[in-house]
Amino acid sequence: MLFMDHGKGGTAEVLKPAEGPVPQPQTGEVVIEVRYAGVNRPDLLQRSGSYPPPPGASPILGLEVAGRVSAVAPDVTQWKTGDLVCALTPGGGYAEYCAVPAPHCLSVPKGLSLQEAAALPENFYTVWTNVFDRGHLKAGETFLVHGGSSGIGLTAIQLAKAFGATVYTTVGNAQKAEFCRNIGADAAINYREQEFVVEIAQLTNKRGVDLILDMVGGPYIENNLKSLALEGRLVQIAFLQGSKAALDFLPIMIKRITVTGSTLRPRTVAQKSAIAQDLRKQVWPLLESGKVRPVIHATFPLKDAKLAHELMESSKHIGKIMLEVKTS
Repeated sequence: MLFMDHGKGGTAEVLKPAEGPVPQPQTGEVVIEVRYAGVNRPDLLQRSGSYPPPPGASPILGLEVAGRVSAVAPDVTQWKTGDLVCALTPGGGYAEYCAVPAPHCLSVPKGLSLQEAAALPENFYTVWTNVFDRGHLKAGETFLVHGGSSGIGLTAIQLAKAFGATVYTTVGNAQKAEFCRNIGADAAINYREQEFVVEIAQLTNKRGVDLILDMVGGPYIENNLKSLALEGRLVQIAFLQGSKAALDFLPIMIKRITVTGSTLRPRTVAQKSAIAQDLRKQVWPLLESGKVRPVIHATFPLKDAKLAHELMESSKHIGKIMLEVKTS
């Protein structure tokens, strides 16, 4: 099969087409003939050499795919050869075939294409487990998500709004702000022109928000604490500006703030399977009704994965960046 090799790691230039054996399904797995794969920031980190795959995972990049089930382990009963699915993968998505745990697969939502379905798993698994499971967002609460025009951000805006929250976000320009408002954000703050701490204080009459989802880190950490309400929760899922910060912990005590965070990839098969079950029950109906939708910015042929990575590194995109692996 064809796959994208990143060698020993480095800039996007290291991504080269290569050939290797088709994976065979191990116990509890299916193999998917991949039509589309999503591009995510962890892919960029792994490509650079700073985010090695967990033990036992494929060394090939790619954390989400959609396509046709081509092989099934003998103990798998929920899927059969020929089924169209999307899946969260432990790795291996930038390839014509990818082995994944069967419980991490989801049916392609009615009305969505395989391309759109491939844009779902990484973002929707991440947002569901961090915003709703860990962050406990409820109807009537206020929610701030940083990086609103990213795949994670647009997913969080839509799901939070669908479940009855007031949603604020931060973005880097006016075009992204308008897009986020059109998709459901109650307010979009341009961090290049406005201080989000000041804006959140005004938007909430100095109360603060109930929940913040942050992937920026660095100087945002202390400002997040300032922007939270009594009993507020901060969920950290990445550190684009670094994981270290000098900060005053007093707001945590005074406002009874909960600070937490998580990563998705190292979780067990059972933990990810539980998230998939929640998505199937709570979120797939929203996708099939059109109330929530994936946003795709650009799609590149698999052999042009370098261009996809360069686009993501530029932060000029709004929504998902995809790879077309097979055309038929």
